[in-house]
Amino acid sequence: MSTTVFDRRPPSARAVTDALSTTQPSVFWLDDVERPRHPSLRGEVRADLAVVGGGYAGLWTAVRAKERDPERRVVLVEAAGIGWAASGRNGGFCEASITHGHENGVTRWPKEIDRLERLGAENLDDIEATVGRYGMDVDFERTGALSVATEPHQVEWLREEEGFLDTDAVRAEVHSPTYLAGAWDKRSNALVHPAKLALELARVAAELGVEIFEHSPVRGLEGTHPVSVRTEHGRVLARDVVLATNVFPSLLKRNRLMTVPVYDYVLMTEPLDAEQLAGIGWSHRQGLSDSANQFHYYRLTAGNRILFGGYDAVYHYGGRVRARYEDRPETYRTLAEHFFTTFPQLEGLRFTHRWAGAIDTCTRFCAYYGTAREGRVAYAAGFTGLGVGATRFAADVMLDLLEGAPTERTDLEMVRRRPLPFPPEPAAAIGINLTRRSLDRADRHGGRRDVLLRTLDALGLGFDS
Repeated sequence: MSTTVFDRRPPSARAVTDALSTTQPSVFWLDDVERPRHPSLRGEVRADLAVVGGGYAGLWTAVRAKERDPERRVVLVEAAGIGWAASGRNGGFCEASITHGHENGVTRWPKEIDRLERLGAENLDDIEATVGRYGMDVDFERTGALSVATEPHQVEWLREEEGFLDTDAVRAEVHSPTYLAGAWDKRSNALVHPAKLALELARVAAELGVEIFEHSPVRGLEGTHPVSVRTEHGRVLARDVVLATNVFPSLLKRNRLMTVPVYDYVLMTEPLDAEQLAGIGWSHRQGLSDSANQFHYYRLTAGNRILFGGYDAVYHYGGRVRARYEDRPETYRTLAEHFFTTFPQLEGLRFTHRWAGAIDTCTRFCAYYGTAREGRVAYAAGFTGLGVGATRFAADVMLDLLEGAPTERTDLEMVRRRPLPFPPEPAAAIGINLTRRSLDRADRHGGRRDVLLRTLDALGLGFDS
């Protein structure tokens, strides 16, 4: 029997306690920016397009709508503040994949995978071009992605990947004694500052003429011609509506069981000094992840802090989004232990921030799309943790759907077909938690998948954390 590398050489309990003693329960990215204020919606406003949601999906939709038609009146309403939820809390990995990775895509849509990967690569190139065109200050770095193997069976998984690195080569890139091999895809990933990206998208949208209203939670949709978007103190009467609420309960009953909120947890270190940086290498600043089912992701910030997250993916009974789920001491301690196992040479480094966020997970692990109310309402959700880049693609899909003209995007099976919904409670909690246990066992037994995981794979529901 094999055990995962993170169980073999843990750091001392004292080192972990000391490293966590200075953390504050706060999102580093959001603390690192000045957030402009937008008014709340009061009274009635008319629009050609109303966008519900001030995260990446909604903001990209607003920007792309104005780029397509500068004369279109676009109104965006956000329940809290721009980018406060997943868009301001993620790791900042802006990936080319719109299918949650090649394997997920090729398994579900083998006949379309070449087109899906081309569209994903074009989408990432377009994001980079947009950042340059509008002078967006988002700490954009096209560093690529380095996947690492920390168990012998994972080496074989990476061997056929682009940019394979053996043990010596991968440890020359990043100095960790846990690495057995790696694969460096130099073009498929960029790094961004998540909160800056959200705020800069809002800036660009406003400069293009989008009207943005914050602290205006939408309570319901009414009518069709026009659609009335009703908030607590006002409403938007719009010809077309885009729903970009992602992890939060859908305004459409048909979508209530399509996603579940799975909580992901993150630590951020203090800035590394020159000696500490030299001790880990990492001069190419790639986005990093390991190859386990319950994987870790980590990256350097522009200020040379290390963000370290992942592993635990926690679902709470009832599928609700609650602030109290964000502080989970046992998970932060586990992450700290894994961090110092990965980089024992950094023992003594402290963490300054700890936080969590809810991921909008769907059963196929990448976004689903659709329309409602005679084609006047479009929606996308279910990005399952890879929405930083894929939300721009989704924005174009939703705008295409509203326009009603066939495009290469709307012709995709991924766009035309919906995934299976999750079952209602208690079946959802039982199934998700049993699957998590099976994934953990697979990681500890050479990657071997048990009956449950093999059954889910056969049904097209197999996934990692």
